Amino acid sequence: MSYPHLLTPEEKLADAKKLLSLPRIVVICGSTRFMTEMNEADLRETKAGKIVVKPGFDMKSPHELWSDPVEVEALKVRLGDLHRAKIRLADEVLVVGDYIGDSTRAEIAYARSLGKPVRFTHPEVDPDA
Repeated sequence: MSYPHLLTPEEKLADAKKLLSLPRIVVICGSTRFMTEMNEADLRETKAGKIVVKPGFDMKSPHELWSDPVEVEALKVRLGDLHRAKIRLADEVLVVGDYIGDSTRAEIAYARSLGKPVRFTHPEVDPDA
């Protein structure tokens, strides 16, 4: 007796995207020091007809929402979880900037472990090149 193939959550998401006729989704990764470049990449990818998700803000810039040092660490963890969710949702990853730090390196490894294509604005910084 053969059993029907049960779809993984990733396969179900891919099927739902197709049924909804969604454009490709690209997630922008990189150091938040490159927020200006991320915004430019957002414009270009959107113009190319893609849905773009990226970091929402730069915690290096002062703001009351992350002024409490005790809450900052918990916020960083939540934001890391949120960004990994964006990577799972995306069809591809675009890494912006000419520097790859530990967080971005981990995001690249995570995306590749999920089989997501990864592009770079500066291909020379690809840790696997």
